[in-house]
Amino acid sequence: MSGADIHDHDHDHDHPHDPPIAARVKALEAILTEKGLVDPKTLDALIDTYEHKVGPRNGARVVAKAWREPDYRAWLLRDATAAIAALGYVGRQGEHMRVVENTPEVHNLVVCTLCSCYPWPVLGLPPVWYKAAPYRSRAVMDPRGVLAEFGVALPDDTAVRVWDSTAELRYLVLPRRPEGTEGWSEDRLAAIVTRDAMIGVALVSAEGGR
Repeated sequence: MSGADIHDHDHDHDHPHDPPIAARVKALEAILTEKGLVDPKTLDALIDTYEHKVGPRNGARVVAKAWREPDYRAWLLRDATAAIAALGYVGRQGEHMRVVENTPEVHNLVVCTLCSCYPWPVLGLPPVWYKAAPYRSRAVMDPRGVLAEFGVALPDDTAVRVWDSTAELRYLVLPRRPEGTEGWSEDRLAAIVTRDAMIGVALVSAEGGR
């Protein structure tokens, strides 16, 4: 579809009732807030930390190590679950992982078409747009259009592969290492790796590490 290769899997989700659960969580949050047991601002800050900082920083470490160490990169592409676990990033939603590598010939994009399966240990909480129906459908039907909306313009001869995450297997994109980062430390490289790049809706730029 639209020049993209779709890698789909049977979904056997362990959370088929997300909407009712989400409603109950919101109701519980409202009660706790009303009783003064939860500060909404603190809760928002906590969610932001796990969505944008803690989780994605784990994935960024994985990427940076793979960029610097060929042996680790080979292990990561061969057995992502073990290679990621070796760095201490384990837990629910990350038991079975596969890493797909971007190259000049292929760009990878991750989606979960039926709900929002997502590798929490390496990416934190899924962003709102990842869980939204428009992304979940359009990423499959029009991946280049979706990428363009995120500001990613690929050469016509670069194939787009869309990977459909499931409860049994979740994906992490290994972005291309930007030019001009030769000799950078692992910390410096990790600092430029974003959550969106590890989902496949962004490219990594060296500018962030200068």
